[in-house]
Amino acid sequence: MIYREAGQYKCSYQADQQIFPIHLDRIAFVLMMSIAFLVIPFTINDYWEKMVFLPFLIFSLAAIGLNILTGYCGQLSLGSGGFMAVGAYSAYKLMTAFPELSILVVIPCAGLITSAVGMLFGLPSLRIKGFYLAVATLAAQFFLVWLFNKVPWFYNYSATGQITVPTRDVFGIIITGPNAEPWATYLFCLILLTILAFTAKNIIRSRTGRSWMAIRDMDIAAEIIGVSPLATKLSAFAVSSFYIGIAGALYFMVWFGAVEPNEAFGINQSFFLLFVVIIGGLGSMLGSFLGATFLVLIPIALKNAMVDGIGMDTGLAKHFEIMFIGALIIFFLIVEPHGLARLWAIVKEKLRTWPFPY
Repeated sequence: MIYREAGQYKCSYQADQQIFPIHLDRIAFVLMMSIAFLVIPFTINDYWEKMVFLPFLIFSLAAIGLNILTGYCGQLSLGSGGFMAVGAYSAYKLMTAFPELSILVVIPCAGLITSAVGMLFGLPSLRIKGFYLAVATLAAQFFLVWLFNKVPWFYNYSATGQITVPTRDVFGIIITGPNAEPWATYLFCLILLTILAFTAKNIIRSRTGRSWMAIRDMDIAAEIIGVSPLATKLSAFAVSSFYIGIAGALYFMVWFGAVEPNEAFGINQSFFLLFVVIIGGLGSMLGSFLGATFLVLIPIALKNAMVDGIGMDTGLAKHFEIMFIGALIIFFLIVEPHGLARLWAIVKEKLRTWPFPY
C-alpha cells in the first residue's frame, strides 16, 4: 500500500479542490518543508549555498514565471534574461537612490517595474503568436541588455559598467553583501519562493488562470465564450514578468552581488530558463521545481565525474555538459514532451495500483 487514494472521500467542493487533496501528498510536502526550514539552515555552508540551493531557489522562481506565460497561457517567450535584468537593475537603482528603503520593499517594487516592462513588450502578442512572438520577445531581450550596457545612468556611471549590491539587512540580519551568512540568504530566498509559489498556484486555479489556459488551448474559441484576449494575454505577461523580475533581483542582490548585463542576463540565460521549463514540464508548477533541480544538479554531477573523477580538461567538460543537456532536451521533446512532471505523474498512477499490473 505505497500510494493510495481509495477511501479518501471528499464531502465538499472546497475539500476536493485543495492544492494537496491526497493525504500522502500533504505528508510528503510537510516533510520536505520541515527539512527545508528546520534542517538545511543548520547544516548549509558556502559551497551548498552558492552552487546548489540559491541557484535552485532563484531559477525555480524564474521558471514559475516563464511557465505562467508559456506553459499556462501558451505565449512563447525568449526574453526572460532581459526581464531578469530589468528586475536586477530596478533593485539596484532603488537601493542606491533610496538607501533607507528596506529590501522587503525594494524586491516587490523591482517586480512591479518588470511587470510594467513585460506588459509593454507583451503588446505584440495581441496580433502575433508562436514563432513570430518568440522573435518579438527575442528582440526585447537584445534591446534590454543593450540599454543597460549603453546608458550609464543604469549603472550609476561606474567606470566598469558593473553594478554591485550594497549591504542590506532584514530585522537586523544581513541579507546582501559579502558579510551575509549562507543560512540567512538561503532562508530569505526560500521564504520568498514559498510565498510566491503558493500565490502562483492559487492564481492558476482562479478564473484568471482558467482564462490563460483557454487562450492557450484555443484562443478563438476562448474569445467566443467571453474571454478577453487583451486582458488575458497582458495579465499573463504582467504576472510572468513580475516573477521573473523578482528572480532577477535575487540573482543580483543575494546570489552574485555584482553583475554585468552581457554576462549574467544574455541570451543564454533566456534559453536556460526555457530549457528548465521544457525539461520540467510545460504547464506544471511541479515541473518548474523539477526542471530547476535537474539543470542545477546535472552540471555539478558532470563536473565532479569528468573533471574531478577522470581528470578531463575543464573546457572540454563544459562542451560535454552542453551536448548532454541538448541531447536531454531532444529526448524529452520526442519521448515525453510534458517533461519530468509527467513522468512523476505516471509513477504515481502505477503506485496507485501496485502490486497489481497497470
